[in-house]
Amino acid sequence: MKQEVMARFISYAQMDTQSNEDNEVCPSTPGQLVLAHKLVEELKQIGLVEVQVDEHGYVMATLPANSEKEVPTLGFLAHLDTATDFTGKDVKPQIIENYDGADIVLNKDLNVIMSTESFPELSEYKGHTLITTDGTTLLGADNKAGIAEIITAMVYLLEHPEIKHGKIRVAFTPDEEIGRGPHKFDVATFGATYAYTVDGGPLGELEYESFNAAAAKITFHGVNVHPGTAKGKMIHSAKIAMAFHLRLPAGEAPEFTEGYEGFYHLISMQGTAEHSKLHYIIRDFDRQQFETRKGHIAAIVDEFKTTYGDNNIVLEMNDQYYNMREKIEPVRHIVDIAHEAMENLGIAPIIRPIRGGTDGSQLSYMGLPTPNIFTGGENFHGKFEYVSADNMVKAVNVIVEIAKLFEQKA
Repeated sequence: MKQEVMARFISYAQMDTQSNEDNEVCPSTPGQLVLAHKLVEELKQIGLVEVQVDEHGYVMATLPANSEKEVPTLGFLAHLDTATDFTGKDVKPQIIENYDGADIVLNKDLNVIMSTESFPELSEYKGHTLITTDGTTLLGADNKAGIAEIITAMVYLLEHPEIKHGKIRVAFTPDEEIGRGPHKFDVATFGATYAYTVDGGPLGELEYESFNAAAAKITFHGVNVHPGTAKGKMIHSAKIAMAFHLRLPAGEAPEFTEGYEGFYHLISMQGTAEHSKLHYIIRDFDRQQFETRKGHIAAIVDEFKTTYGDNNIVLEMNDQYYNMREKIEPVRHIVDIAHEAMENLGIAPIIRPIRGGTDGSQLSYMGLPTPNIFTGGENFHGKFEYVSADNMVKAVNVIVEIAKLFEQKA
């Protein structure tokens, strides 16, 4: 199983499926559709039925029930795209067998080293088979490890009919990293009662709380005049943008927050004297605090409009998703079953909030309660991303065990 799940993951990781927030088409990049069609062929080949992909790149398939019990239909989901934070083009996965616990030289020529000092959790992976980047791209374990694990679990269940289970639906979705994963997802067609995203990080992660999330883009219009004659005429939009950013609480940023603490995160900035733009994401677990954060952004914009003119400051703000806990708490047994599955396999469950979001955040509000389980990856979205192949196998086993427990408890 280890070689199988590794081979699948590496083949997916080498495909460029980075999403693009600036493209309104779904999927936002053609590479996602290429991977979707590749997965369709694999799903058919391993023996799943009702395999389909639509024009937007949503892949669905079915593993029929082999139990006579009335078992709720389960879904397992992962996403096709990789993050926009760091390049996902020309990914060259490197395999480290029997990792010795020392610093890892990802790229000798560029002197890119993943040190145990900077990443002390590496000590937990001594003896594991690790898959890393070559120091020039992200890896794509978020979320191609999840895809590989789901498909490998379906193969295992097909090869072991003695393991009884209900109907299982799998789905692979585009554009999760830009917040649009479920936007064109047909929950009714999918037909699952409950689902799990396989989109978490280290071994044992089990998550059913996510941020409330919004995005804010503020555009600043100025007046550019030759600097030699600019006195009393120039309105420097980039300086106004910088002043705006300084009005946000400095300590309420991702690099200073953890646990249940929310934040404002400056995603990008563009600026000249004439035109500037700031792009933020706003996050908080508490719904009231979330609304307060959005109100704070809006209040500063109103203040700046008073100073610089209504037409010179433009705010675009929209909600992206909400804390899925509200929808999962009434069916908390699906979290308990995943917890039990991990314990049955000797894995210590780690229940903590997702400091981010998964497709499950939106799907839960669309009527499909969807907590999240681990993939085995670390350091997502950057050149120090890696995944343990040993823990990928454990993720496969958890998927199988969840399906088994739902049948036993039916």
